[in-house]
Amino acid sequence: MSSTTFRHRERALPLTNTGVMKMARTYSDCQFNHQSYSLLFPKIVLIYKAIPSSISNAQSNRKRKTFSNMSGAYGKVNEADQARLQARRKTRRRIAIISLSFIVLATIVVAAVFGSRGSRGDSKNGGNGGVQPISSSIKAVCDVTLYKDTCYDSLAPMANSNQLQPEDIFKLSMKVAIAELSKASQYFSKNGIFKGDADKMSVAALENCGELLSLAIDHLNSSLSSSDEVSVIQAVDDLRTWLSSAGTYQQTCIDAFEELKGDTKAGVHDHLNYSSELTSNSLAIITWISKVANALNLRRLMSFPPNHEEPEWFHVKDRKLLQSSDLLKKKANIIVAKDGSGKYKTISAALKAVPDKSKKRTVIYVKKGVYSENVRVEKEKWNVTMIGDGMESTVVSGSLNYVDGTPTFSTATFAVFGKGFVARDMGFVNTAGPQKHQAVALMSTADQSVFHRCCFEAFQDTLYAHSNRQFYRECNITGTVDFIFGNSAVVFQNCNILPRQPMPNQQNTITAQGKVDPNQNTGIAIQNCTILPYGKLDTSLGTYLGRPWKNYSTTILMHSNLGNLIHPKGWLPWSGTTAPDTIFYSEYKNTGPGSSTKDRVKWKGLRSITDKEAKKFTVKEFLRGDKWISDTGVSYKSSL
Repeated sequence: MSSTTFRHRERALPLTNTGVMKMARTYSDCQFNHQSYSLLFPKIVLIYKAIPSSISNAQSNRKRKTFSNMSGAYGKVNEADQARLQARRKTRRRIAIISLSFIVLATIVVAAVFGSRGSRGDSKNGGNGGVQPISSSIKAVCDVTLYKDTCYDSLAPMANSNQLQPEDIFKLSMKVAIAELSKASQYFSKNGIFKGDADKMSVAALENCGELLSLAIDHLNSSLSSSDEVSVIQAVDDLRTWLSSAGTYQQTCIDAFEELKGDTKAGVHDHLNYSSELTSNSLAIITWISKVANALNLRRLMSFPPNHEEPEWFHVKDRKLLQSSDLLKKKANIIVAKDGSGKYKTISAALKAVPDKSKKRTVIYVKKGVYSENVRVEKEKWNVTMIGDGMESTVVSGSLNYVDGTPTFSTATFAVFGKGFVARDMGFVNTAGPQKHQAVALMSTADQSVFHRCCFEAFQDTLYAHSNRQFYRECNITGTVDFIFGNSAVVFQNCNILPRQPMPNQQNTITAQGKVDPNQNTGIAIQNCTILPYGKLDTSLGTYLGRPWKNYSTTILMHSNLGNLIHPKGWLPWSGTTAPDTIFYSEYKNTGPGSSTKDRVKWKGLRSITDKEAKKFTVKEFLRGDKWISDTGVSYKSSL
């Protein structure tokens, strides 16, 4: 398509549906693609900036009269009433702004519909340039996805004239993805097409796939439900996180068969290819909506809680309780002790007593001792806080590993699925040893999970930060190969990262980040941490900061102290001699003898970043952690 020049118009259009549509028709004879949408933003922003003042002026007199009437009828309004009234006013105002802003957001698609008439013909209309609005709207939105044909072919037959706005098309894309993923998951059931596979590892991997696809469907359903309950703009951070995780679950299923032989590997990929593309398309659409909203300066309006209410379980006294380890132990709902002084002797038994999907926090105190069990915090167990007597005193130990026939995803000594999980003062160990290769100490897929003053000890694949949003503070992490890995959005603060002696012919690599889609909001951020050897380590072997597991691998080290164990090249390719240009690696203002970037690898994806760019990987911006970490009682640094 040819590039487009738009005539500048000084006169602002009226803030109405008609005005917005008129603006769209201004470009009706233009040909442009989505890269040209940025040219619309000045006009759109001009309208948007008028919204707050228009609403404020229109409502001010009415609000003054309302408040005056309340004061006259009931006497002096107390401070609490004023605060509640003010909160309601702000909420109504924000909702109004968001609603009107969606009109503006829809303008982009409307403009695409009109603008595409000059460049796209419709075979059903004889190629005369007449394009159906539904078809054009779908094409306009699908143009931002990675799999455009899949997007259009899956959505066009299901759309109707009431589903032309981006929000509607996004919801429709999720419904299509859920339907396809539900269909694909049937292949991995006990009675599915792979039921005759006798290979032990394949059977175990297929069982993993069944669970992973169930988690993916849960996340897609959560995304759809959330977008029905509040506006997409309000829920955009959650939606991007859950859709990123849904894609990660499907990729993990595929990864489980990478080293296996036979027809099963190809069959798994074939059955998940379509659902993976549909999930990616939904993610691309919500990411695009997010970018448009950012361009309209709507970020501050995106995720405020309705009615400004705190979680049901959270009060001031709860925060004080969560901040004190001693108080937590005294007020614990459940006590676990190997010596019989608690209600339960195993952690697994205690978790069965936790109510499902509870909005109230359940505190489990695990007394000192070594608990030799493989623990799962199931996905129905929400808001669990587990506290021990110290990372070296309360230890959970296991030895499952890949060499002995367990897929990496299932080797974890401690696996967390339930959202809102918090662990404090505990140790998690996998004792399999380096010769057993992949052997995970802790794996978390739990959204908004927090680990404080915990220890994670193993060799290869120690800490599997699999998916969703995670935060680690003042933890010790020990390992050899890829010992911090996964595809979550995760921040490590004030942690000790401790590479240990690997096997002969092995090289230590600290991170292996698994971002597979450019629209995923995932990555590993290491902030204010220390990287030093664990015990005796032959530094001549070289320890690398990481290697790119997937094509969009994203890892940032900032304000951290790097010991002399770090190899001058800094980073290691996954295979071959270089890395994909699409990765995002960066080292920002680190210190210590291993922090010099003079001899680092010369990869396009190893970038120098500004202060502004570095802030994008902090708790505040990367995790939106100010909204949920503070409620756990764990200290954290919000920004740089």
